Amino acid sequence: MATYRSPAVLLSVDGTRTSGTAALFTEPARKGGLAPWAGDFRPAAGSATIKNAVGKTLTLEMPDGRTGKVVVQSLKGGTKNTVLALLGEDLAPF
Repeated sequence: MATYRSPAVLLSVDGTRTSGTAALFTEPARKGGLAPWAGDFRPAAGSATIKNAVGKTLTLEMPDGRTGKVVVQSLKGGTKNTVLALLGEDLAPF
């Protein structure tokens, strides 16, 4: 179950901005550690595409300006219904 679902933007190192919807969740933190987080990102129709996204580290930007680093774990769906599976790094931005 998503703990956060809202519009967001994925930023790549080359400056590509991909608008879409993020559905993110956290898991319980291990003793003394940060709570891991992950989720899915659905690019909006007509937004820029990130080439060869799997394995890349990107920045996820929330509507309020908070950001978090994510690694694209996999790509699901076809060309029109693409979903990127994300794994967060550091603190969750939501």
